[in-house]
Amino acid sequence: MHSSKGIIYQISGVLILISAVLYLFVPIIAPWIMGVSVLVFSVVTALSPYSGKSIRGKRLFNFQIFSCILMIVATYLMFKNNNLWALLMMVGAVFLFYAGIMIPKELEKE
Repeated sequence: MHSSKGIIYQISGVLILISAVLYLFVPIIAPWIMGVSVLVFSVVTALSPYSGKSIRGKRLFNFQIFSCILMIVATYLMFKNNNLWALLMMVGAVFLFYAGIMIPKELEKE
């Protein structure tokens, strides 16, 4: 990932975490911050595809895309005041965490 994409990716990730905590205190503003952050995070993820040729690496990239879709749905549920948003966000985070650890290892193998 290029440096500007990396910085935007990290900032949006931190804002996602902040908005999840902020939802406990200011449930009117938090979904908007979450929505913008998840949108930016998803766009940067989609614009940074897996650069290797491994089928496993491509599958791991699809995990990242799936986690972004889960985060988008979680944001929608946050707007609807449905507490299932937290569950979807955690499942998406697990997929994203796993892919984030395994993709560099897969690139190292190639």
